[in-house]
Amino acid sequence: MKNLIIVESPAKARTITSFLNKDYKVIASKGHIRDLPKSTFGITVDDENGDLVPKYSIPRDANPTVKELKKLAKEAETVFIATDEDREGEAIGYHIAKAIGKEPTELPRIVFHEITKNAIQHALETPRKVDMDSVDAQQTRRLLDRIVGYKLSPLLASKIQKGLSAGRVQSSTLKLVVDREREIKAFVPEEYWTIDALFEKDIEASIYDYNGLKIEKLTVKTEADATEIVTSAKSESFVVASLEKTKRKTKTPPPFMTSTLQQTASTQLGFSPKKTMMVAQKLYEGVKTDKGTMGVITYMRTDSLNLAKEAVTAAREHIKNTYGDKYLPAKAKNYATKSKGAQEAHEAIRPTMIEFDGKTAADYLSVDELKLYRLIYNRFLACQMTEAEMESQTLLFKGDKCTFKASGRKLLFDGFYKVTGYTDKDKLLPELETGQAVSLDNIKQEQHFTEPPARYNEASLIKKLESLGIGRPSTYAPTVTTLQTRKYIEVEKKRIHPTEVAFTVTEMLEKHFPEIVDSGFTSNMEETLDEIAEGNTDWQTVLKAFYTPFLHKVEEGKKKIKSLKVAVPTGEKCPKCDSELLLRKGRYGEFIACSNFPKCKYTKNPDGTEVEGPEETDEKCEKCGSMMVIKNSKRGKFLACSAYPKCKNAKSLEPARELTVPCPECGGKLQEREGKRGKFFGCVNYPKCKFIANFEPVDKKCSECGYTMGIKHLKSGDVYECFKCKHKEEAK
Repeated sequence: MKNLIIVESPAKARTITSFLNKDYKVIASKGHIRDLPKSTFGITVDDENGDLVPKYSIPRDANPTVKELKKLAKEAETVFIATDEDREGEAIGYHIAKAIGKEPTELPRIVFHEITKNAIQHALETPRKVDMDSVDAQQTRRLLDRIVGYKLSPLLASKIQKGLSAGRVQSSTLKLVVDREREIKAFVPEEYWTIDALFEKDIEASIYDYNGLKIEKLTVKTEADATEIVTSAKSESFVVASLEKTKRKTKTPPPFMTSTLQQTASTQLGFSPKKTMMVAQKLYEGVKTDKGTMGVITYMRTDSLNLAKEAVTAAREHIKNTYGDKYLPAKAKNYATKSKGAQEAHEAIRPTMIEFDGKTAADYLSVDELKLYRLIYNRFLACQMTEAEMESQTLLFKGDKCTFKASGRKLLFDGFYKVTGYTDKDKLLPELETGQAVSLDNIKQEQHFTEPPARYNEASLIKKLESLGIGRPSTYAPTVTTLQTRKYIEVEKKRIHPTEVAFTVTEMLEKHFPEIVDSGFTSNMEETLDEIAEGNTDWQTVLKAFYTPFLHKVEEGKKKIKSLKVAVPTGEKCPKCDSELLLRKGRYGEFIACSNFPKCKYTKNPDGTEVEGPEETDEKCEKCGSMMVIKNSKRGKFLACSAYPKCKNAKSLEPARELTVPCPECGGKLQEREGKRGKFFGCVNYPKCKFIANFEPVDKKCSECGYTMGIKHLKSGDVYECFKCKHKEEAK
């Protein structure tokens, strides 16, 4: 092995390997291999200059990967960093270099927007250095988020309830949702009436003018006003006052970037942003095609609308050959993003092979992959096609006092609709002449009330975040997911509803930490991060300007912010100490507890039933010799050591199910177990053997590396996946 190429994901590694000869070995870091520690703050302040110094560490589960990377790096003549070309990828590359004991700027860095043979070969021929400005911008984001999350979240937990968190992007996004709900609650509906008529030849028209006053929505406010107009219209004679036909062109849509792909996939395919990005990741990293395994779309985390000249040329040739000259504009179309701080060096999302069309792709892609790929493929073709042409028709029927307006439309030329589809039906008006008399066949008045603004769905919320400059393409989907995980929002019928605690948290932040929920502050910070990435601003200056004042506010908040925890007196006395009982709210609902807590720990359920204490057993703890007891949790009963918290031994009441498949690491027995995150499979020789799997191992070896595989039960069907190299095979 002469050359080592380090990427993030095993799927990407497999795809790139298929393009290269034996002089290259491609290995995956499996994402971040260095980060701030989970259990401590991880940031110290330099005594001399006040700089904020991150204390990065290698997570325990990344140690085997780092060990392998170090070994291979020593054997290689050249080590290439080939992580994604965005700030996150640049930072991952930086940390990989540090973890293997190399200086980041000394290693060749290769970048590509698509994972195809030509793109990889071109990247290897034109390496660059790790962009430290981009790394510093990402470090600034990471440290800012750690400062806010690590310092502010405990304050929320102490003043409101346990389990709450705050975040720079997360909290400003939550405020948008809460503000919309406030608008809905404060909304006062207004009454208005519409008046619609049916003229001869089934021409539908609406009131346009009455007594020289143009009628618009909300103009007719009462039933009396509507009745007056209808009564007048019934007594009038009408003639054709005007007939206008105008032609207009419908502009071609731009290619997709991350936000618009997530929005369109949501509205047209019903995909959540998270699902869209997961499927797009697979299409980017490599899938089977008629030309072998390769990436079929360009990088999917982008805010750019740029397109490679070669791709545009290929699209134009395809349009001409497939649809004809009339669908091909004279010149190629260029698009510019309106997004703040867009990285124009990147590309929009497009297919990597124009010949891999939807029909061909159907033989290789899964159902969801095919849906998203066709959406991307058709949008890319459409952006280089001619505009659609429509004819709009307008008829005015005039009486003595009333004028009615009828509208029609006709698609004259479908243009880009040829590939995206056009579902609207033509609504044609009959040929009439100016001055021609027409009869009024029917007229009706109808009462309406104005509607409050609609709650956000995931697509419209992402659109709002993008318009305000909150976050970046890589943060949209995770932000919505985090709000759901933290129970700040609930999604019902695809609409986002804030929970009760969301209002409490937002109100407290608005009052005491307004900058954290201010979209302007968050957007300006994104621009500052862009300036750091461009080398125009020092990252330590930005961090220090935020850190000290923010920490001062948090310390003040600990003293001055009143507790917002719900504690309602019940009027009852505690049976153990005679103190007052209070109704409280916890993470899992309401409960009644003694006001003398923590001295008295008496609790009961709101319905009056006692909270069950631990049941004694005859079993001894195999770790410390104390007696085991049966306890309750939200997942049911389990065995725990009575010496808790000194001894934290716990296990299921049911005997663990043993698998017939031996442990692939030590040959020991594998058992099905229950953990905080649900069921998992582990070796009985733990902690000597630390094999663990979150899906069931089976008696099947990987065709790629020979390691044990497991079976995953997915909606699209069962698949086998290797625990080592992540290779997947269809389970038949």
